[in-house]
Amino acid sequence: MEQSILLVGVPTDHGSRRTGCLMGPDALRAADISTRLSRLGYDVSDAGNITTDPTEEIHHPNPKIHHLADYAALIGKLDQYCETMLKEGPVPVFMGGDHCIAAGILPALARASEEAGQEQFLLWLDAHTDFQTLESTDTGNLHGTPVTYIIGDPSFDGVIPRPAAPIKPENICMMGIRSVDPAEQARIARTSIDVHDMRAIDEFGVATPLRRFIDRVRRANGRLHVSLDVDFLDPEIAPAVGTTVSGGVNHREAHLIMEILYDSGLVTSVDIAELNPFLDVRGKTSELIVDLIASLFGQRVLDTHRRSI
Repeated sequence: MEQSILLVGVPTDHGSRRTGCLMGPDALRAADISTRLSRLGYDVSDAGNITTDPTEEIHHPNPKIHHLADYAALIGKLDQYCETMLKEGPVPVFMGGDHCIAAGILPALARASEEAGQEQFLLWLDAHTDFQTLESTDTGNLHGTPVTYIIGDPSFDGVIPRPAAPIKPENICMMGIRSVDPAEQARIARTSIDVHDMRAIDEFGVATPLRRFIDRVRRANGRLHVSLDVDFLDPEIAPAVGTTVSGGVNHREAHLIMEILYDSGLVTSVDIAELNPFLDVRGKTSELIVDLIASLFGQRVLDTHRRSI
């Protein structure tokens, strides 16, 4: 990793009907993410928040869809930001905001990778595949669609412009999956996305599949983006999310993933999604997320314990 980090807030919660995720960036700031990363030897800067202006709604035949125009505007704004601000610089850490932010970030990162002669890879840490289409979603919540969008699926044609540089499905690895709708199951089965649900993690652990994916990234000389949804974690340790699913990744498994990623030296960008401080318990989720990001950038859990003794 580079020795500098850029924090970018993306306070949005249009992707679901539950408000609160727009407070996520400031909750991470309050949990002292900048100081924690600075103590690891990084030059950390905070770019503030990216916001979009209200827009006239885009209507879709699926009447349940809401805030489609806001989704399109967010994608456009993040794509433009990444194009102009993230050429050759620090490792960006995007602080959401709901998981809609991935739809704007990842195509821009993929375009930058393509221009550099590299391929973009994605590690998707989530309880959900977020592989709905505009037609298949029965909730209308657009935070369930970003993976479909970033691979260039034609279901968005005529509504939101396709990504200039879609991510190849075979370059995506999902871990922690445990809530998938039938429509998503059928569509995932027709792709080459590498999915490791909680059954697989229970049986084989997190290290082996993660190292196998990292090896693929390394062989391809690729760039690796890590997308961390708070509901990837078990709600017993991370309650501050509106889409809780029991039986998630535990504290030690999550830190091991981050430590292995740091050891790889391949992570070039990060996003944190779905943190809803309104649902937290004395800030425990925000503090855990900051701990995990610190592990991703080199902090070891034992070091934290030693300082607290």
